[in-house]
Amino acid sequence: MSEQGTKFERPILLAAGGTGGHLFPAEALSNALSARGYAIELFTDSRAEKYGGAFPARAIHIVSSASPRSASLLSRAAAAFALARGTFEARRLIKRIRPLALVGFGGYPSVPPVLAATQLGVPTVLHEGNAVIGKANLFLSPRVDAIAKGFETLKGVSAAIAANAHLTGDPVRPMVIEAAKIPFPDFAGGKLRLLVTGGSQGARIMSDVVPAAIELLPEEARKKLILVQQARPEDEERVRAVYRRLGVAADVKSFFSDLPRRIAASHLVIARAGASTVSELAVIGRPAILVPLPHALDQDQAANAEQFALSGAATVVPQSAFSPQWLANAISSAQNDAEGLARRAAAAKGSGIADAADRLADLVLRVAADTENKTRR
Repeated sequence: MSEQGTKFERPILLAAGGTGGHLFPAEALSNALSARGYAIELFTDSRAEKYGGAFPARAIHIVSSASPRSASLLSRAAAAFALARGTFEARRLIKRIRPLALVGFGGYPSVPPVLAATQLGVPTVLHEGNAVIGKANLFLSPRVDAIAKGFETLKGVSAAIAANAHLTGDPVRPMVIEAAKIPFPDFAGGKLRLLVTGGSQGARIMSDVVPAAIELLPEEARKKLILVQQARPEDEERVRAVYRRLGVAADVKSFFSDLPRRIAASHLVIARAGASTVSELAVIGRPAILVPLPHALDQDQAANAEQFALSGAATVVPQSAFSPQWLANAISSAQNDAEGLARRAAAAKGSGIADAADRLADLVLRVAADTENKTRR
């Protein structure tokens, strides 16, 4: 976004790790604030190039950062040095930019700018999209003015931090809002429209289990499938080869830029349970089989899946139980339960917070105004 056309001289800064789970809600907030006339600048890392090439910001800043989670003492020391250097870099930039506020979306690349902003007295808000607070946000949470949460329940925080948390939902991009207008598809020709996605990073388990499950289905059942599947680049061809051999109509790619529209075109989604995925399923309103990432230290995906399942929209299966036979049975049940899928779709949509970006924008501007008023007293 260019500076021309904005109402306010001082921008609002966003800080996010360079994965879709952090950048997508930041992008949604950027659009909401831009629509109100605010200029946006983004702090992130080099991974954002895959997702952030068209990020709606007038400037994008890359600062030093690293994760201190390594078991190696030397690696942890190097990470601490990188974070300290990144904080110094961010302080210099923030002093020059003089922002109205800064919003952090998690991931270790968000730590230096958020930490620098709190040291400089800039109004600061954290957004936690998961149902369990991440390590970076947990470290920063006592220092900020407010915390926005994506789910009703936020695990892993003290009572004091919980008292400073506000339910906004997880902001979704404009393409998700547009996809949410698409009605639940009918079962034309009795065919089940199935979408398989492993999140922004892909998931090998989907490439291993889903084709094997479909091979277990009777030939007549396979003919009644329309399949869209995300697979890692190294898995694409082997997945396509299975579906060609089985005569299954399938579109297999490593990345779908129009994934929200593909979600809307589906009767059932098989997915990981990242915060952005779950929030998009809820806002668009589609039932899901969720397979949470099993090795996450915070077990955030398991908590996200649990929250979504409470609506009645999702079946949650641990990866250890996500076998070809289990999935074949689940697909067969779905093919014979069109009414149940429609009910689950309605339940999903009832749990979504479509205006989360505006709710978060309201919170950020309220915190900025409160700080300004205190300064004037």
